[in-house]
Amino acid sequence: MGKVYLVGAGPGDPDLLTIKGMKAIEAADVILYDRLVNEELLQFASRQAKLVYCGKTPGNHILTQEKINTLLCKYAKQNKTVTRLKGGDPFIFGRGGEEAAVLQKQGIVYEIVPGITAGVAAPAYAGIPLTHRNVSSSVTFISGYNPQKDDSDDYWQSLVKSSETLCVYMGVKRFPDLCDRLLENGMDPHTPVAFIQWGTTNKQKTVTATMETIHDRLHEVENPSMIIIGDVVTLREQLQWFEEIKKLEDVSSCNQLSM
Repeated sequence: MGKVYLVGAGPGDPDLLTIKGMKAIEAADVILYDRLVNEELLQFASRQAKLVYCGKTPGNHILTQEKINTLLCKYAKQNKTVTRLKGGDPFIFGRGGEEAAVLQKQGIVYEIVPGITAGVAAPAYAGIPLTHRNVSSSVTFISGYNPQKDDSDDYWQSLVKSSETLCVYMGVKRFPDLCDRLLENGMDPHTPVAFIQWGTTNKQKTVTATMETIHDRLHEVENPSMIIIGDVVTLREQLQWFEEIKKLEDVSSCNQLSM
């Protein structure tokens, strides 16, 4: 029997992969990797490693979750070292818990290798601290797609009352409805909100507004985006370090070209 590593590949910047994650890629006979994994990380794989793309876009899954589970077990039972490479962290909206449960049931040895989740990294690169001593002392991660909770006012009221910062994964398509539910259940319409598209990558783009005005800017954003709701978003005006570095690099590149 082989072994399976469920590895968090981080949010997009390849430099944010952990050392243990890199070692799991190097050791793999088979790598099953997701759409949001930076393919630069595959350079650490051996030339003999089998690479299996498991990309998922909204409404279009190359491989179903059931098929991925089957492949993990199949290759492990062939005495192979299998690395399941996931964007972000495998246990934060990465379905790593489901895969681990299948492996456990099949008696397959596995390890969880945590990664830096986009809910932490994207706002950090956008200059938005999720907590701040004078602004926010609580953070909640939620999925934009949660059919079990959609019709529960108690759920939405608890989000408004109990957390000063909300981080929404997979919420772009359903954000108008999510926004309405939060406002209907007591959220201040002047609460700041930020959409961070392709966070931590060179394609990063950040759009800010308030819960009342964001509808006018939704046409500017697309998947994948992290959504941050709360007063911490206002700190971006002072702390947007990543965009400033990119501007300096662009200016430097232009100056070199003109020489």
